[in-house]
Amino acid sequence: MAQAEASTGPEHALAVSDAYADTLRTEVQELWRNVISHRAPQALPLLDSSDGSLPQGKDQASYLQALNIWFQLLKIVEENAAMRARREAETKDGADAVSGSFARALADAADVSRSEFDDAAQRLSVGPTLTAHPTEAKRVTVLEIHRRIYRGLVKLETRRWTPRERRDLMRDLESEIDLLWLTGELRLQRPTPEDEIEWGLQFFRDALFDAVPELYHRFHDAAQSRFGIGGNTSPCVHFHSWIGGDRDGNPNVTTQTTRAALERNRATILARYVSELTDAARHISVSTAIAGLPSETLEVLTKIIDAAPPADSPLHPNPGEHFRQALSAIARRIKATQSGGAGTYRQVRDFIQDLRRIADGLVAIGAARLAARHIQPIRWQAEVFGFRTVTLDVRQNSSVTTRVIAEIWTLTETPPEYGTPEWSARLRQDLGSADLRWVDHDKLGDEAREMMALLTLMRQASLGGDPQAMGPFILSMTRSCDDLLGVYLLARYAGFGAEKLDLAVVPLFETIDDLRAAPQILDQLLKVPLARRSLVGRDNQIEVMLGYSDSNKDGGFICSTWELEKAQRNITRSLKAHDCRPVFFHGRGGSVSRGGAPTERAIAAQPHGTVHGKLRTTEQGEVVSSKFANRGTAQHELELLASSVLARSLSKVAPENRPDYHDALEALSGMSQTAYSTLLHQPGFVSYFQYASPVEELAMLKMGSRPARRFGAESLDDLRAIPWVFAWSQNRHLITGWYGFGSAITSFRRFRKEEGDVLLRAMFAQSPLFRLIVDEVEKSLFHTDMDVAARYAQLLADTDIRDNIFGMIQREYEASCQCLRTITGSGQIGARFPMMSSRFSRVRGELDRVHDMQIALLKDSRSKTDGPGSVPLMQSMNCVAAALGWTG
Repeated sequence: MAQAEASTGPEHALAVSDAYADTLRTEVQELWRNVISHRAPQALPLLDSSDGSLPQGKDQASYLQALNIWFQLLKIVEENAAMRARREAETKDGADAVSGSFARALADAADVSRSEFDDAAQRLSVGPTLTAHPTEAKRVTVLEIHRRIYRGLVKLETRRWTPRERRDLMRDLESEIDLLWLTGELRLQRPTPEDEIEWGLQFFRDALFDAVPELYHRFHDAAQSRFGIGGNTSPCVHFHSWIGGDRDGNPNVTTQTTRAALERNRATILARYVSELTDAARHISVSTAIAGLPSETLEVLTKIIDAAPPADSPLHPNPGEHFRQALSAIARRIKATQSGGAGTYRQVRDFIQDLRRIADGLVAIGAARLAARHIQPIRWQAEVFGFRTVTLDVRQNSSVTTRVIAEIWTLTETPPEYGTPEWSARLRQDLGSADLRWVDHDKLGDEAREMMALLTLMRQASLGGDPQAMGPFILSMTRSCDDLLGVYLLARYAGFGAEKLDLAVVPLFETIDDLRAAPQILDQLLKVPLARRSLVGRDNQIEVMLGYSDSNKDGGFICSTWELEKAQRNITRSLKAHDCRPVFFHGRGGSVSRGGAPTERAIAAQPHGTVHGKLRTTEQGEVVSSKFANRGTAQHELELLASSVLARSLSKVAPENRPDYHDALEALSGMSQTAYSTLLHQPGFVSYFQYASPVEELAMLKMGSRPARRFGAESLDDLRAIPWVFAWSQNRHLITGWYGFGSAITSFRRFRKEEGDVLLRAMFAQSPLFRLIVDEVEKSLFHTDMDVAARYAQLLADTDIRDNIFGMIQREYEASCQCLRTITGSGQIGARFPMMSSRFSRVRGELDRVHDMQIALLKDSRSKTDGPGSVPLMQSMNCVAAALGWTG
């Protein structure tokens, strides 16, 4: 009924898209069934069965493989349908009808002036950061097949095909699904860091290099439509990567790995430029005799041609076509830059300047459209990707840097103990020393030598042709000012100088205690002269990274969310006292438990005054492939991120400062943390977690080069947040996304009575942060299944522990659901999110059977002592991840 009534506007486009998606799902399902009937006919009866029987023996693997492929195909269909819906909305109602577009952001900012927009556009900068976090359960080869299937679905959208042509396209799609079957989704070997580097670069080659020019086209079109101008031309997106630079807990990432990443990043974009320039030269066949070039233009083009290495052919190529000759000359200079030969571009800005000169020359002869089509996209790519593709960040744990400092000091005397006043005094004394004692690296152990080699590489990389090739040193588990000063001291030992170090050190505050201590740590840091000189100077902006995963693991979802909010406000206030401003780097993951939330709403919920047009965020594992595998989706996701930051910067409405809201959130945070901590400290909780989830078996998936635990420890404290979340998702407890909510709300209502209910409903209606908390808790509860969870709980033989732990989870789940209904007024969990509910309904039945299979497979695997678990067990974990849409 709702679809029939929605005859106009974006709602109509979505309704049409839903109908299209239903038809497409039916067609793709038929192709999938054709493949299964050919490759594993015995699996079809199992897939069609509704009697609850489980596949046995060799049928398990084929059944799970078939089901996993179907879950993957559903996601591809949804991505295609979503892209089609956006196009339909824009076609019918204009670009501002598309949620998350620049046009929508400017339409909503109706009272913004031209000068205010120019100022915001000049400051606008978003930094998607690709990481090698092992949350992608699919191989690169499988992702490539997915991309070809997606492009096949795009081809089907056009109506020009004859029945014969459409039949052939469908056959092509079926062959790709067949190849998906024949390839297999499981990694047989753990990927190396070099494999991960190529995995990350593939998204640039496949989608991001093309998506960036389209992003800028849309930005300029939106500005021109609103203000009659083309808008600011400076890049609003700056890609970073941790792949090859993140060694926190990963001994496989070495200085050689980082050097290889820098080289591969550089080679990838330079190869792209050669291809683009060659293509542009083929198209721009402007004859000087016909166009009549101005003398200034001819002179500029001649200089470009003369600066390049000579062509391979002794004959002058393309006589009389100076634009083509100039583009070919630039391509030869890029090739020289690749090889390091004569005629190389020493700086990326020289390359950009040559592109500007060619574009200006085309405009001078009235060929502006040629410049816009063929030169401007390359220039925008050069401004964003430079000679580097990405800025490579380095991350290391503070415990490592502390050990290295102690070892260096040990070369001359017994060092003071870390955390003592003597340690702090020694740090400051050495940092302030004009003549720091030279360190013989050959006398150091492997860990310390590796650290010094890394810092030496970072110093050398900053001197190359692209100063942005190497990014900051991110210090994970920053617990004190001394931790940060330690990195500066190590940099001095590595030759960075004495007065001001050209090394950006970014603190990463992860645990609840560290988030609370962050303002004081930064205040102390800026009082150290060397640190202040090194930090301040870039518009007085200081980058600060916030960890969502470990703070959630530490304090639970509600406590973590509130502490992150407070940390941003308090850090902003602390830095303001030093005439500085923070640029926050949000270390989010894909799931709710790791900070995953709708981009637009998550940014809108940031504390007022903490987003100044700049924001960085991590993109991890399956999030990277879901956002950036295809050009159209990649462009939309980048625009959504940038437009959300732009909208937040343009907003003139400061949310009302409601102390009662803050008091309520403080109380709810504390009560939820108490409930969460009580659960984690129950006797036998670790045993429950290990037996009632596949956490110990997850390592079989070989998803990443990094171990699942930091430094080989065996406690929950050192278990990484990714397997922590992954395991609670696999067994459908999902406590990391909601536990503590019910206890907190129930206690709050008990103490505040009717006044508390009124306040909670007002917060739900008016507080973006509380609304986000409630919404994300509801989504987590919707995907939680206590019946499935109870079956996993039976894997633990100790009935006392099992009954106690599961009983607590069951009661908290029921309380949380009841509290949600009270606050939202909705009678059914998930009803407020119809698209999510509809999507999950398509996989729920099959997913229940997969859980039963996984439980049986876990029992069987754990009963054996002669080796690792079976392939079907690994397939079952992939299946659950594919159905839910996330791993960690």
